[in-house]
Amino acid sequence: MTDAPTAAMTNEKKTTAPENYINHVTFGARLKQYARSPLSLILMILVMLAALFSVGMLIFIIAYILINGVPHLTAEQFDWNYTTENVSMMPAMINTLIMTALTLVIAVPIGVFAAVYLVEYAKRGNKLVKIIRVTTETLSGIPSIVFGLFGYLMFNISFGWGFSMMAGVITLAMMILPLIIRTTEEALLAVPDSYREGSFGLGAGKMRTMFRVILPTAVPGIMSGVILSIGRIVGESAALIFTSGSGHSIPGSLVGSGSSAATLTVHMYILSNEGLHVNEAFASAVVLLALTFLINLVSDLIERRIAKKKG
Repeated sequence: MTDAPTAAMTNEKKTTAPENYINHVTFGARLKQYARSPLSLILMILVMLAALFSVGMLIFIIAYILINGVPHLTAEQFDWNYTTENVSMMPAMINTLIMTALTLVIAVPIGVFAAVYLVEYAKRGNKLVKIIRVTTETLSGIPSIVFGLFGYLMFNISFGWGFSMMAGVITLAMMILPLIIRTTEEALLAVPDSYREGSFGLGAGKMRTMFRVILPTAVPGIMSGVILSIGRIVGESAALIFTSGSGHSIPGSLVGSGSSAATLTVHMYILSNEGLHVNEAFASAVVLLALTFLINLVSDLIERRIAKKKG
């Protein structure tokens, strides 16, 4: 006679064993499927080749930069003061971090609250909402050189700021604003309506529901947009050449005389354009890769900390 625990284990095995193989397809069965549909085999091969090509190009680019840049990294390139002898990248690194932080401080609140208005407060089908969405999509497709020219004419010339860090910061904020709005909007739309209905049913108001329920749930999507924006800020050079200039020092002010500031990408462009410090330009590219990876890592940790605190 079989006791109860043994029978329960046997029944559990019988019920769970088939579940482990529901999505399992053997190689022979897959070949039979491809034999019946050769087009599927061709599409699978094309997809795999595209994936391998993308990964291979990424590895090639990173390896090429590391091979050509790491041997030319020297301690002199990290001096606080830039000279024509050491071509130090330290001021450009500091300027990059400052401009990234200031740009996010300006663009993220505006972009997030604009997306909140579009999703949560604006009436669906409103013509103003459609105009705003078309405008943001149009702005996201404008080349950065056009933003740079606009920033130069508006901030450098009309406002009289000259080549300054603030002109570059505001120009970068305008560039990443459409990206933040679109990603935040998609993140808010992904929040189930049941969350809103449950919060309203418990007596919470619109504002409390927004800040306690909807925005914390949408944080991963919002942070994805922020990370993409950071990548565009760090990698931008064309717009900054027109607005923030190519000063090789850490400015003492955001606007005015001596506020010109070159970021790491502008620093690389200047070194490579001169043709005298190409090796140092590759070394700067290595530092730029490491800096971008570090910033993205910190952003990912912040996202996980917020998600963990929410959970």
